[in-house]
Amino acid sequence: MALDPLLLEVLACPEDKGPLLYFADEDRLYNPRLHRSYAVRDGIPVMLIDEAVTLDEAEHERLLAKAAAGGAVSTMSSNGSSNGSSNGSSNGSSNGSSNGQDDGPDDAKAGDS
Repeated sequence: MALDPLLLEVLACPEDKGPLLYFADEDRLYNPRLHRSYAVRDGIPVMLIDEAVTLDEAEHERLLAKAAAGGAVSTMSSNGSSNGSSNGSSNGSSNGSSNGQDDGPDDAKAGDS
């Protein structure tokens, strides 16, 4: 069973957060940077670091050659710009609310209205 294309757009390696290669005919996702393979069981990717299999150099080269020949699909194809936007929005709101110094901004708002 092939993975949903929308799922492939967001799947990332749980260890280095980078894209993976999806080999549908082998039911596996592969991280060529770490030489780690993640199983796809019954159409569900098993993205647990503890269950990943580290591949030897020969298997790594085989998968890279297969991917270069069009035998794999890369994940995270349209996810490049969303990583930065989520980091910036969470930092600003948490700093102001945990400071405990509400008097300054509230006084300025009360004086303006």
